[in-house]
Amino acid sequence: MTMLKKKSTTPMTATPSGQSPASHFKSPLFWLTILLLAGCSLSAVAKASVAAIPHKIKGHDYKQQVEQLEEQWRSAQLSGDVATMDKLLSDDYIGISLNGQVNTKAQQLERLRSQRVALTRLDLSEMKVKLIGSIAIVTSRAEVEGTSDSLSIKGIYRYTRVYQRLSTGAWKITSFEATRTPQPRVGSQDAPPKPN
Repeated sequence: MTMLKKKSTTPMTATPSGQSPASHFKSPLFWLTILLLAGCSLSAVAKASVAAIPHKIKGHDYKQQVEQLEEQWRSAQLSGDVATMDKLLSDDYIGISLNGQVNTKAQQLERLRSQRVALTRLDLSEMKVKLIGSIAIVTSRAEVEGTSDSLSIKGIYRYTRVYQRLSTGAWKITSFEATRTPQPRVGSQDAPPKPN
């Protein structure tokens, strides 16, 4: 059984310019129009797909990450957890301790390992996280009790800790400094003068 092809009844007519419709495929203007239409369609699809993805506020997420790291640091400091502290500190870490001593990462880890610094209380409050690019600056108030180099420490301190976000997304502590807040003096010599 043979099949017969049906001939097209659409006549090939010339366009007003005298060209056949097939010659439009050779025209640069035709292809430019096709590319522009395709580009507009792809752009609309891309915008619709991006709009469907919920965007997180990165700054808010980063602040939460840093706040969680602050809690990890606090727990590691209280429990003497050298392994966690090692992960938190950057290799180029420089810290200024409660008594004004400057420590590198290796020195800080050794102080924790040998219990030259041993805290029994470390309560944090008034924490603020400021983000500047890949840097997070944390300021906080800390009520501290314990020992440092066999000396008893107790009091309220303000500290600044600087984190850097690496290309991997991990945060590392690169700098730390603590300052003891002035303690109220007790005694008659500190009483305000009486008005005349």
